[in-house]
Amino acid sequence: MSLRVMGVDPGLTRCGYGVIDAAGARSARLVDVGVIRSDSEETIDRRLLAIADGLREKIDAHAPDIVAVERVFSQSNTPTVIATAQVSGIAILLAAERGIDVQMHTPSEVKSAVTGSGRADKKQIQRVLVRLLDLPAPPQPADAADAVAIALTQLWRGRGPVRLDSTGGARTSAQAVWAEAERRTRRARERSTSRF
Repeated sequence: MSLRVMGVDPGLTRCGYGVIDAAGARSARLVDVGVIRSDSEETIDRRLLAIADGLREKIDAHAPDIVAVERVFSQSNTPTVIATAQVSGIAILLAAERGIDVQMHTPSEVKSAVTGSGRADKKQIQRVLVRLLDLPAPPQPADAADAVAIALTQLWRGRGPVRLDSTGGARTSAQAVWAEAERRTRRARERSTSRF
């Protein structure tokens, strides 16, 4: 059975979405990509409603198995962070209402998963997407390409519900396994050191 992932790059003016299907080992097929827009002249409630309506339509049309959302890791622009968090909450809520698993990935996790470097720029990500998905050109605008990259990250990093770590950050199932392995290694080192 094929796995379908919808990536969401949350934004209040442009919310990117990208839907991909697993197509074998580390390969995927692009199903749909684009952005949902809200009018910057409207009030915040109307803008959030426009984004919610658009996301609801895309989720219902494509019935993804997982919705993967970009998590803002750190940013100095507080209004942007708040707007991004509000749109992220909409995506998470809409998925939860439909019983769809949700995952969150930081921008550096996405860059690393797609290009192999956590410091890759948008152009590098877009070039990789064109090659991996056999596209004639990168998805436009950049928010749409970012959403596809988020979906690919989820496809390659495994599935499972969002869990919050001890710092309140979202952690994927793969990250949880990695963190547990690190804890065990640290404990083993401490035990061996304390013997001397």
